[in-house]
Parts: sequence; C-alpha cells; structure tokens
Amino acid sequence: MHLRVCLILLATLVLAPACHAQQWAKEMFDKVDHDFGAVARGSDTVYRFEVTNKYKEDIRLLSVRSSCGCTSPSIETTDWIKTWEKGYVLAKFNTRTFTGLHSATLTVDLEVKSPKVSTYRGQVQLRVHGNIRGDVVFEPGAIVFGEVDQGDTLEKRVTVTHSGRSSWKIEDVRSASDNLEVELTERHRSGGRVVYDLLARLKEGATPGLVKEQLAIVTNDSSNPRVPIDVEGRIVPEISVAPANLVFGKVEEGQSAKKRLIVRGKTPFRVVSIECENKAFRFSTDEDAKEHHIVTVEFDATAEPGDLKAPIIIRTDRGDAYAASCTAYATIEQSVEQGEPEKEVADATQGAESPVRPIGGSLAQDR
Repeated sequence: MHLRVCLILLATLVLAPACHAQQWAKEMFDKVDHDFGAVARGSDTVYRFEVTNKYKEDIRLLSVRSSCGCTSPSIETTDWIKTWEKGYVLAKFNTRTFTGLHSATLTVDLEVKSPKVSTYRGQVQLRVHGNIRGDVVFEPGAIVFGEVDQGDTLEKRVTVTHSGRSSWKIEDVRSASDNLEVELTERHRSGGRVVYDLLARLKEGATPGLVKEQLAIVTNDSSNPRVPIDVEGRIVPEISVAPANLVFGKVEEGQSAKKRLIVRGKTPFRVVSIECENKAFRFSTDEDAKEHHIVTVEFDATAEPGDLKAPIIIRTDRGDAYAASCTAYATIEQSVEQGEPEKEVADATQGAESPVRPIGGSLAQDR
C-alpha cells in the first residue's frame, strides 16, 4: 500500500509540470481547432495557425507531425520568435489524393530560450477536419495573386467543374473583402457536367498587406450549398516601416529609452507627420525627400508602472492612402529605490535530477 501511494505521488509530480507546460504553450496559439468545411477536390486548402509570443523569452517552433496523411503540416517560421512577434504552423488538406470526411491531429514541438536553463521544450496538439467533395473540382486550386504593388490591379481566372447532374448551378459568389471583384461565366452544361469560368479581380485601391481571403461559391445543391476557394497574395505597400513591433522592453520609472524606425519608399518621399496618442513617445526625423528615412523614437517612462502598447502612424506627402504604421511596446518598472528589493531566484538546475523543468512563473508574461 505504501509503495502504491509513493508511485501515485511520483506520477503526480512528473505529470503535473507537463500539463502546466502544455497550457502556457497552448495560450500562444490563436486557436487549436480548425474546420476546413466542405471543400472542392483539387482545391488548395491551407490553414495557418497563428502563434504569438506573449512571453519575455524567445520561442522557436521545432517540428510538427500529423496523425493522418490527409493533412500535411509544416513550420512556416523556423527562426526564434521574439516578444509579440508571430509565427505560423501550416496545415494543408490533401484534396487531390483524398475525398470524403477526414480529420487529423497535428503535434507541434517548440522550445524556449530561458536565462535560467539553456532551453526548455513544450508541446501543443492542434486539430483539423473537413469534407473533400468529389463532385466539384477547381483548376487551379486557388486564386493566387502573388505580390502586387499598391495601386495596381490584377485578374486571375479559375475553372469550376461539377460532375453529377446537369441541373447543378452556381447562384452567387460572395466575399467579405472590399479588395475583390468577381465575375462568373457559364461555359458548358450537358451530360451531367457543368463548367464555369470564375474571374477574380484585385481592386486598384486594395489595402496593403497580406491577402488571405475565401470566396464562397453558393450553389443550388441543398446538401452542400457552399464551396469555398482560397484567395491569397500580398499587396506591397508604397511606404513601409520596420520593425512592425517596436519593443522597448523594461524601462525604469522616470527613465528614458531610444529606438529607431526605418521608413522606406520606392521613390523619394517626405515624412509630414508622426502620430501617437500616447504622449510619452517623442519622434524626430529629417524633412528631406528621399527613399529611406530614419525616425528616432524616444520613450519617457513617466506613467504608472505596468505594460503599455501604443500604435504609431507615419504620414507622408503621398496622402493618407500611403500612411505606414507600427506598434510600440514597453514595460514601466517601479524604481528600485521606491519598491521592495527583488528576491534572488535560485538556479533551477541546482539539486534537480532533470535539466528540464516547467517554466511556470519564470516565463513572465509581458502583456
């Protein structure tokens, strides 16, 4: 009996940290379950699980594996992810080799660069599922615009083929995006086969940034009325700013810190104003017209101790449509003279049988 109690206690001590580690890692994902829905055979069906590093330590996505051949996963971001930066895990539904209902569990391994122990590893499980229809085929499998300069327009065509009944019909094509226009033309209808040409047009005034949308093809099939097709691309801004996340880190109360932003354009331009609602930030740059500008950002830690986030908008002589933006982050720490002295934290590896331990409270969140 005594041996059994000891074994239970040992199992609790071993498993509890693992569960805790799973939770902190899971909280970095925007979601852990995705439904592809009903998709056409041959469609390029991909979902990107977004990972945001909410912690002070650097995070790296190591590997991902799938429990089913219906889904091919991959790591899009292999570099170390710093505080508030993002990474992505891709899940590709294999619509060309599978049909019908399918699901998969994706196991993601990641590691943390900790100052207390060299690295620490965690694991998260993601779930994907969907229905690959065999009666509807897209060619090509997605609408891919690639890179398009801001202000330009571009058209792409997709052939939609239905095999089954001649009465099948596309009644509408819907999009939640103001950046797209769609035209639909019926090309063939006989012998149980129906073919449409779908034209998607990227508008001239499309918003800069990544294009990741879905068009919903609405049909008269009562059992599966909607078939999605992915739309992707990138509208390259005329004016860009780097870094997108300006992280000041810890700044002691009453102190100041400086960082630099680089603002780039394809042709010479002038910076006419820099806007930020938080008055603790001050900006300076030159007034000349050129392709690259360096903006000095100075932060005064005059507010109450805590975390802060401040959007910054940089306007140029090109007009409001060509403004650039970024976000500044800082943590104001109470002055050591006013606050209590910090407690010493023992080395996590002292007296431990394993060099790996749960991060728990040592993985301080910087929200």
